[in-house]
Amino acid sequence: MTHVRNVNFIVGVAAIVAALSAVTPAASAADLLKLASAQRGAWEAAAPELGQSDIFTKHGITLDLVYTRDGEVKPSVTSGSTDVGVGAGTIGVLRAYAKGAPVRVIGANTTGTANYWYVQANSPIKTVKDINGKTIAYWTSNPASRYDVFDLIKQYSLKARPTVIGGAAATFTQVMAGRVDVGWAEAPFGVEAIEQGKIRVVARAIDIPAIRRDTVRVVITNVDTLQKRKDVLARFMQAYRETIDWMYSDPAAIKRYAEFAGVSEAFAQRLRDEFFTKNMLSPDRIVGLDAIMKEAITSRYIQTPLSKGQITELIQIPAPVR
Repeated sequence: MTHVRNVNFIVGVAAIVAALSAVTPAASAADLLKLASAQRGAWEAAAPELGQSDIFTKHGITLDLVYTRDGEVKPSVTSGSTDVGVGAGTIGVLRAYAKGAPVRVIGANTTGTANYWYVQANSPIKTVKDINGKTIAYWTSNPASRYDVFDLIKQYSLKARPTVIGGAAATFTQVMAGRVDVGWAEAPFGVEAIEQGKIRVVARAIDIPAIRRDTVRVVITNVDTLQKRKDVLARFMQAYRETIDWMYSDPAAIKRYAEFAGVSEAFAQRLRDEFFTKNMLSPDRIVGLDAIMKEAITSRYIQTPLSKGQITELIQIPAPVR
């Protein structure tokens, strides 16, 4: 009789193990998120990469990271190719939503920008006011460049001469050759030249209220993922928050970022401390939406402002765990 009971016990245990084995892959699959991120190596988009091995794992999230070119995050998510996108342009998301795309915002990515204006190290331009009467570059290929320049001019009542130049490298060449007085750049471009003493920063976009107030990039998902995996997305955003906190509190974050981005730790430290304040990366508030919608209408991205109901539907940021 004892032998029979033992056999029954063993069979029962085996059945339980088999049942657990059968459900384990499905449980793991439910916690896998395929994530599209713009600008591989950018500090502001680095949280998933830097936190995936420990912080996201702690929250039961496994990330399958896909790096895209700028502008490809939104279509990747709305098509269902990826579940989450980091670094999608806010204006582009508004346009996609207004056209009926199944996109939802679950967090802010960047509020304000790390853009800046610079001059040659030996330039007589020492302060913003010294830009009066000087040429200042902007790019036709980057709308933010044009908006930034005119916001700078308006903020300080400057009488500068905006000059169209083709891009970051071309602008740097023109500044160093003395053919244009003031250049415009997006960090991390030019940070190495700053470290080497070749150029000096004379103004930062983050110091201009009209630029600082706006959430320019967001974290997005698609409607299907939000409906079916709301808990997973909530845990993802909690891990995202905790990773941002860690990036600004632990020296190990600088080391890990430097290795990931292929830069020196001194470069990484300067990039974080001088160009990206922690508030810029806060994921919990979409700021300046009225101004962003006004700009979107002016640029003909959308025809009319979104209603309160539409904004509530579009922006669904999971509440942080306290």
